[in-house]
Amino acid sequence: MSARRKEKWSADVTENSDALDLEDNVFTKDDPREIARSLKRSAERSDRRKADPFRSAMSMLTFYINRAGDNLPKKRKDVLEKAKDELRDLFGRKPA
Repeated sequence: MSARRKEKWSADVTENSDALDLEDNVFTKDDPREIARSLKRSAERSDRRKADPFRSAMSMLTFYINRAGDNLPKKRKDVLEKAKDELRDLFGRKPA
């Protein structure tokens, strides 16, 4: 598989997930709490997800972070990692 095709594959998953309908540009928001709220809304509204809403939301966030890899600036990664904590809080889960 070419590098270009791989890029398109991961972008396609993020944009057109079969499990969640994500808000546009959710991962570009500057407020970790807003990212978490958006993912929570998407997960709770979805009737196509295979896991519970928390796991679906967290999986999508983790997928995005992992796929961006070294191309993700530290400041952006820090915001997204904080969004994980916010997501745990919104779902009443204990911190990692």
